[in-house]
Amino acid sequence: MNEKRGSTGQEAKIVVRDLDMGYGSFVLMRDMNFTVSKGDIFIIMGGSGCGKSTLLKVLIGLLEPLRGQVFYDGTNFWEGDAQQKDRIMRRFGVLYQSSALWSSMTLAENVALPLEQYTNLSKNHIRELASLKLALVGLAGFEEFYPSEISGGMRKRAGLARAMALDPDILFFDEPSA
Repeated sequence: MNEKRGSTGQEAKIVVRDLDMGYGSFVLMRDMNFTVSKGDIFIIMGGSGCGKSTLLKVLIGLLEPLRGQVFYDGTNFWEGDAQQKDRIMRRFGVLYQSSALWSSMTLAENVALPLEQYTNLSKNHIRELASLKLALVGLAGFEEFYPSEISGGMRKRAGLARAMALDPDILFFDEPSA
């Protein structure tokens, strides 16, 4: 398989080849293969406990696969060094199942966090971008609210704003409608 092109001939953003994943000696899935091309919306569906979140952990670098390869734009993620993995990981945003917002930080501070860590932007520019991202998900005016002060759906949207903070090439969602 060519790691540069997907089945539609479009540029392959993600290629998963012969992936086995699990925990210790427990294999959750075997021989998983798929390609996600540029512009695709790719959905993994299944029952509770079937491995959807485990697959996400493998794709975003939180869990090493038991076997197999994951390529981003032709680069083998799991065979790269720490710097290469970090460069790849900066190119995607993640919306976690629980939104994973810091409870001691305002919504604006949560959205600003990746901008502070991975850019050299001024504090004012970061504040403006955080407000913009919150506005994009319908949370304009909620910048100074804490996660405990808003509804679950609003927390999910704030998590989406944070996932989009760095304008990633790839967005991963874990249970986006939960």
